[in-house]
Amino acid sequence: DHSEIGMYQLSQYFENVNHDNKVKIIPILGTCLDQFLVDRIFKEYCIEIVFHAAAYKHVPLVQLNPIQGIKNNIISNLIICKSAIKNSVQKVLLISTDKAVRPTNIMGASKRVAEMILQAFDSEASKNNQSIIFSMVRFGNVLNSSGSVIPLFEKQIDEGGPVTVTHPKVTRYFMTIREASELVLQATSLAEGGEVFLLDMGSPVLIFNLAKQIINLKGYVVKDKNNHDGDIEIVFSGLRPGEKLYEELLVDANAELTKHPLIYKANENFLCFSELIKKIDELQLAFKKQDRQKVNEIILKLVPEMKISEGDFSY
Repeated sequence: DHSEIGMYQLSQYFENVNHDNKVKIIPILGTCLDQFLVDRIFKEYCIEIVFHAAAYKHVPLVQLNPIQGIKNNIISNLIICKSAIKNSVQKVLLISTDKAVRPTNIMGASKRVAEMILQAFDSEASKNNQSIIFSMVRFGNVLNSSGSVIPLFEKQIDEGGPVTVTHPKVTRYFMTIREASELVLQATSLAEGGEVFLLDMGSPVLIFNLAKQIINLKGYVVKDKNNHDGDIEIVFSGLRPGEKLYEELLVDANAELTKHPLIYKANENFLCFSELIKKIDELQLAFKKQDRQKVNEIILKLVPEMKISEGDFSY
């Protein structure tokens, strides 16, 4: 992790749950954008399986900082894939997002390109008879994870409100940290190469109802036009740039079944390896020049299904 405080908190957590030291935990400060560091780690520790979850994932922040968001979410995957092949890693699994499905924001588009990188590397590895497996798994929001809406609602309630919801009809898919972790591990065991795994997230949740439930669970009553004596008010702040009212269905009619009832596979098109690398080289040059317009153009070419036009980029 490149966050010192994040690494410290994680180390403290592992010390508490791993007090008998049965599992060796090695905290490493650094970024996946550092090719030399990634190479050293993979080689020194003889890494066999990589779960790549290092991404900027907050839609509004990435929308306001597009170059840094795209660079982090795309180039880190390129570096990890290259290093994985160089150091004989067995499997690489990318943790992706439902926002990569027909994206309406920069974060989602960057994650779709990240998926394409793994797909292209897996295809190339197969052609070269390399045994490494690249795959990815998409799912929605994880309850109480970093940036989850629930800690935000709880903080707003503890401060006396109001609780902010972007839109009265906004919905999201949710699963618990335990459910997501177990299904990711299951997907890894199912991976044979190049799959886009989809997790069945169940039915979408109306965020307005979720806010009401959390207010009630905290022992308060919702204050609204029907109850002026309530404790906590819910206000609608408006959809943020690039935010969807409804997330796209992860599991649709074209998804294939797997051996696990909650894990499906999707067939997704991707650019061939040479063409994709050429576009990413162009991106890298645009990053160096801080050329936002060129970054826009390349991303829109890489993700033509993106539901956004050049003039809609909010920066």
